[in-house]
Amino acid sequence: MKKLALLLVVGLCSMSLMTAQDIKKDTYERDGDRIEATIYHDNGEIAQLGVYNLEGVLDGDWISFDRFGQIVSVGQYANGVKVGTWRFYANNTMKEVIYSDSKIVRVDTYEITDTRVVSN
Repeated sequence: MKKLALLLVVGLCSMSLMTAQDIKKDTYERDGDRIEATIYHDNGEIAQLGVYNLEGVLDGDWISFDRFGQIVSVGQYANGVKVGTWRFYANNTMKEVIYSDSKIVRVDTYEITDTRVVSN
């Protein structure tokens, strides 16, 4: 009986070690004057891809994904400030949000049908 209990404990410990090894850790790689980030959800899917400057400020393209790997948003930062056109996806809609100095200038909503985007 003691051997069976010991085997069960060892087996459970081994399984938790294998699971811990499968968890992906966020990566930050320097490329010249920028840091490329890959941030993961706890299920191992990529949550965000983006760029920081050397001061650690968001600066460049950013893409966010849901837990299933589907794109949720695409946009760009300039020295920590949202700029330009960002696209946000949910269900069968896409919102284009135009930013200037992190302030919303305009929002357009589109319905996505198959491979076509239809303006609302």
